[in-house]
Amino acid sequence: MSSITAQQIRAAAKGPVNEGNLKSVLIALDRYGDDFGMNRRHRLVQFLAQLMHESGDFRYDREIWGPTPAQKRYDTRVDLGNTPAVDGDGKKNAGRGPIQLTGAANIKEFYDWCDDRGLNPPNFVANPDLINTDPWEGLSALFYWDTRNLNRLADQGDIETITKKTNGGMNGFADRVEHLVRLSLVVLGYAPHALKQFQAANGLNVDDDPGPKTRAALHKALLAADGVSMAAAGIMAAPVVEEKAVVPHAVEGEVKRKFSLLGWAGSAFGGGGGLGLAALTGFDWRALVVIIVTVLAVAIGGLVLRHYIIAAIKDIRAAVES
Repeated sequence: MSSITAQQIRAAAKGPVNEGNLKSVLIALDRYGDDFGMNRRHRLVQFLAQLMHESGDFRYDREIWGPTPAQKRYDTRVDLGNTPAVDGDGKKNAGRGPIQLTGAANIKEFYDWCDDRGLNPPNFVANPDLINTDPWEGLSALFYWDTRNLNRLADQGDIETITKKTNGGMNGFADRVEHLVRLSLVVLGYAPHALKQFQAANGLNVDDDPGPKTRAALHKALLAADGVSMAAAGIMAAPVVEEKAVVPHAVEGEVKRKFSLLGWAGSAFGGGGGLGLAALTGFDWRALVVIIVTVLAVAIGGLVLRHYIIAAIKDIRAAVES
């Protein structure tokens, strides 16, 4: 039995759900979820948030075919396992299931995965529409999750990398986060829109923004709801990193090197390196004048170089931040 109910999913959805498609996902979770570690709520909310985005809150279990220009290119997408000829296999192998399993290669991989587990799957390769029958529809999403090792990322609360592994990029990231937050709140006993209430209860900045700190707090609360500590069974929270411009390491190294050279010159001529003014008292006055002029030149040059380096760093920061 899934630890997240159909009622909770409906409450978290942003619109009406297709009950048949939702049921297909829950059937697979009930039968096979425990086998793939999907008996923990912090994993399920990450899993379901991705499915809810990909399927439009379970309204769609197949790719809507236009065909769009991108879909027309499916026919020759050999990276998806389709043939290089324009022979219609792009449409045949278009996305199916709640996670939009797409391409001959992925469909064949799903069939082999089911067959290896003795599940006696139908021939999805010959007829991909069979993916959208039970329990295969929901199982196709579990297959994708399992073969991409996404539980490990869910254990870290890392929706950014899960999105990249699911989508190949960050397409729809804000909507995925919104589904994650809404479902997390519902599972934790809040209303789906009660983010400010959760933030206030957990000592966070009450701004209704589901940023990294708020998501980390939701993740921690879900772990606690399952009675799992942050460090249990190797589960570690992803570090919360404040987003800010960073000067590249190569630039920092060059700045440090140049200032180290200036420091060496200063210490050598200013008294820290054993050649201070006291050591100059026995020098010929002409040699002393040369040394003093050299020290002044180094000092002035250092100030000019320091000003140049600071200005360069500011330019770099401005470029990075823009």
